[in-house]
Amino acid sequence: MKKALIIISIFALILGFVSVTFADTYTGVNAFNSKAIMTIIILIMVAVLFLTDALPLPITAMLAPITLSFPGIDILTSADAFKEFGNKWVVLFMAAFIIGEVVFKTGFADKVGRATVKAANASQLKLTILIMITIGFMSAFLSNTGTIAVFIPIVIGICASANIKPGKILMPMAFAASLGGTMTLVGTPPNAIVNSALESAGLEPFGFFEFAKIGAILFIAGVLYHALIGYRLLPDTDPITKSFENKRLEYRTEKMWISVAILVFVILMTATKMIPLVTAFMLGACLAVSTGCITMKEAFDSISWTTIFLFAGMIPLGTAMNTTGAAKLIADIVVSHVGSPIALLAATFIITAIVTNFMSNTATTVLMTPIGIALANGFGVNPEPIVIGIAMAASACFLTPIATPPNTIVLEYGGYKFIDYLKAGWILQVIVAILSITLIPIIWPF
Repeated sequence: MKKALIIISIFALILGFVSVTFADTYTGVNAFNSKAIMTIIILIMVAVLFLTDALPLPITAMLAPITLSFPGIDILTSADAFKEFGNKWVVLFMAAFIIGEVVFKTGFADKVGRATVKAANASQLKLTILIMITIGFMSAFLSNTGTIAVFIPIVIGICASANIKPGKILMPMAFAASLGGTMTLVGTPPNAIVNSALESAGLEPFGFFEFAKIGAILFIAGVLYHALIGYRLLPDTDPITKSFENKRLEYRTEKMWISVAILVFVILMTATKMIPLVTAFMLGACLAVSTGCITMKEAFDSISWTTIFLFAGMIPLGTAMNTTGAAKLIADIVVSHVGSPIALLAATFIITAIVTNFMSNTATTVLMTPIGIALANGFGVNPEPIVIGIAMAASACFLTPIATPPNTIVLEYGGYKFIDYLKAGWILQVIVAILSITLIPIIWPF
């Protein structure tokens, strides 16, 4: 089935190229931009491959610049198609992964986790709320995937001793990690992607903490939701039992406070703008290795290369969407059916949220952002609220276990079924949508 989908996608690409080229030989079709049509066909091909998971995500991402620069298509030059591996946001993410790994390797994250669990005093509701708050704040600055991985054995251990089913804790923990990531530039890839897209469009990018203007509200709403309603909707599951060894002795605890100092230093330099953003993060990564908090191999291993390849591979497609007029073509069609900027924000938010629940949020953001900017330009309004809506929709996803890495990680440990996410997350998904669509235009006016 997967091979068939790949063949169909490639066939559609070839057919589209041939048909557009043939159409251009006729008079009266000058309005058709063959490169714009080709870019849209490539967009569809990539989206199909992402949705079906027919190929590994990095491979699908790399097919975009390969196709865009392929002889005969020539939408971008080869140099332009692959230059995004030197994009400053790619460099920022590599440094952020390394700094986050240091906090885990030195045992600080483990220390915070155990203190949080101890403070809950075996109360299920109190434990849920405290873990959500802790996870959320850690995920704003560190890898939410790494944070979840650290907390799982701790939480399962305390659940066993307190006779609490892990399924009552792990899903809220995953949701908190996703919501926490919406608060900063490095908390989740979609935030950096919209910044890159704004910059490419000649617009001012958002500040490091600017995302928190809406992200913090969504995070608080998520915690309150689980404290008041959500805990009642969590399933009584029988998770697969796993044995977790206490690995604290393997941590470089003697380097713990050095790692914390590096993290605080980077955040302060970023917040005060005393050092440029990327420079501060890369300096922090270099200090982490130089001080022995992490080895060079561990630094390389900590980088999520899937994220890097998705980011660097898909940005050229966004560039092509803009330069060929493909994004404007789509925007013109949508604008003709949407009556107001608010309706436009709602439409882009809902579409992004639905798609993200079934494919990579990084890929969804890259696909949607240039279209969102073009739609805003078509309406003659500020694109900031549109792209912020896309970023929030891409990260705040709760309906499926494949929507975000945290959702996927807790699936087996919590003993969840696919339907459990829908039951426990649909109300929160609606709350996030309503808050975002209502508040984003107030914070970032059209």
